[in-house]
Amino acid sequence: MPIAIIFDLAGTGPLAAGLIFFAVFAGVAYIAFRLLRKTVKMAFRMAVVAAILLVAVAGSLAFWWFNTGTSQKTRPAATRVR
Repeated sequence: MPIAIIFDLAGTGPLAAGLIFFAVFAGVAYIAFRLLRKTVKMAFRMAVVAAILLVAVAGSLAFWWFNTGTSQKTRPAATRVR
């Protein structure tokens, strides 16, 4: 039920953009983790991956937050009645 509420409030566009953004950066984080396997210690690898995932989460939330703003309905043009 809560997911249905999110879809009703936010629409699918911003949510899809956020999910795609996160998926791309999660893939980048995985590739970076695998490439750094033999060159650096585990703690540094995890720090790099955590930084990439932090950017992914922040970007996904930004897509969702800025695209779900309340848009006011446009008022109809005033008509002059005499």
